[in-house]
Amino acid sequence: MWDNAASLRMLANSLLGISMLLILIGVVHYTLHLPMFSIQTVQIKNVPEHVSIEQIKQVINEQIRGNFFTVDLQHARQAFEQLPWVRKVSVRRKFPWGLEVDVVEQVALARWSETALVNTYGEIFSAKSQQMLPVFSGQADTSVQMKNMYGELVAELQPLQQKLVKLSLSPRFAWQLSLENGMVLELGREQMKQRLARFVAVYPYSLAILKHTATHVDLRYRNGFAAFLPHGAGVQVKQTSRNRV
Repeated sequence: MWDNAASLRMLANSLLGISMLLILIGVVHYTLHLPMFSIQTVQIKNVPEHVSIEQIKQVINEQIRGNFFTVDLQHARQAFEQLPWVRKVSVRRKFPWGLEVDVVEQVALARWSETALVNTYGEIFSAKSQQMLPVFSGQADTSVQMKNMYGELVAELQPLQQKLVKLSLSPRFAWQLSLENGMVLELGREQMKQRLARFVAVYPYSLAILKHTATHVDLRYRNGFAAFLPHGAGVQVKQTSRNRV
């Protein structure tokens, strides 16, 4: 090999090419890390109502590393998503030398067993709120199902002008709801909307005219319901069968 001029020239050219490539990589690396490319602005789109400017600044100062070219966008996104009331974040570079952070804020629909909140997608998240919200009580994997049922039941209740303050789903998938006037309605596991609609239709001509508001109403009858009044009194409305389902 050492006696072969052509092989020596090829080796020399290869070594020269590798050297130039390493030099080029070094120059590019050095250039990309120059202070002139440091991130100068972070623009927050849709600033969350429940997140303070101080919290946002803390994430920017402590979690965003690198410059315009080297910043880890995924790490920055995850850091912002750790803030309370933040559901989803997208982060992108914005020329010249800035970042644009688009924040999607959580919108609370209900409380989850007094310990957390449920958003409008039926997702459970941890945050504090002073809002007057209904309470959902059920298994954690049923939060989406409860969100969907809540919307349907609220629509059925509109004629009564009574707010639904608590919605419960038992481990056996039996539904129960509580109204703002203190009335508890047992809907059972079948035909929940139909049972509630039937109750709403006859309520103005039955329980609404009584002196006392019913404390508990069992709608699990095929053709009526049973209501329980204060002091243990009871009344049955349009009941034709004692069989419950």
